[in-house]
Amino acid sequence: MKKNKFIMLTLSACLIGIIIYYLNTYKVGNIDNVSEGFVKSEIYSEEEIKDAMNIVKKKFEKDFKGCILTDLWYGENISRRSESEWAKQYNADEAIILLSNFNVGSSGMDGSLNPNTTYSEWQWILVRNNSNDKWSLKTWGY
Repeated sequence: MKKNKFIMLTLSACLIGIIIYYLNTYKVGNIDNVSEGFVKSEIYSEEEIKDAMNIVKKKFEKDFKGCILTDLWYGENISRRSESEWAKQYNADEAIILLSNFNVGSSGMDGSLNPNTTYSEWQWILVRNNSNDKWSLKTWGY
């Protein structure tokens, strides 16, 4: 009788552990170990870039369930090439483009991304009207 009770408790503990692991893995996007890259920018201060990165990380954590953000950086060359077009599209004065790499888990997020895939140089477009405004995330993707 004691042996059966012990086995049931052990199995229950294992099941609870598996459920907790699953929920923690797939309920949010993982930003715990993201490597942030900064380059000397002629346009934005490091603080302005960090503010934009924090918005991206919040979005990733909230909506990229089962994914792991590995790298996030500001690419001035890419940003300079298309920032005016993005700003114009969203009726803003300034735009910043951030780039990221991330891994998609076996769930494929919500089915919109390929499961077990690494996405590289994924773009995040943020805009604002002046340097006193907060960045607003408008779109993302390739």
